[in-house]
Amino acid sequence: MIVKNGFNIMFFVFIMFSAVTISCKSGEGNKQKGALMEADRAFSALSEKEGMIKAFLEYIADDGVVLRDNSYPSTGKSELVKYYEGKSDTSFTLTWEPLFEKLAEGGDLGYTYGIYSHTVNATGAISKGTYTTVWQKQSDGRWKWVLDTGNQGLPEQK
Repeated sequence: MIVKNGFNIMFFVFIMFSAVTISCKSGEGNKQKGALMEADRAFSALSEKEGMIKAFLEYIADDGVVLRDNSYPSTGKSELVKYYEGKSDTSFTLTWEPLFEKLAEGGDLGYTYGIYSHTVNATGAISKGTYTTVWQKQSDGRWKWVLDTGNQGLPEQK
């Protein structure tokens, strides 16, 4: 009888220890906190330094999708390359600042959202809006966007 009770207590302790260990184990997403904010800021810095077109083509995943006003979704990097062909982005500067990130528990998918600024270089006129970018970790460990969209127009803050 004593052996049985001792076994039951040890078994109970083992089960409790296992449950606590499993529940405290953080997901891969928690280990990468800040990774998407960093990727999004680097994306914006490239846009500011070398132009929006270069930045968007550098950070899009091969199957990325862009949602724009008054058009159907553009699907895939090759379609975005065709869209930008012959276009120039030297008359404006597009930058943005992420305000929030959320990573999936698996750590390979997440999203950011924030505020973008579109500055006309000749006049300095600035328009602002909001954006959302969905990110996916690539096999090489880099984050690339798989969905990008924005909304025009924000009221001026007082």
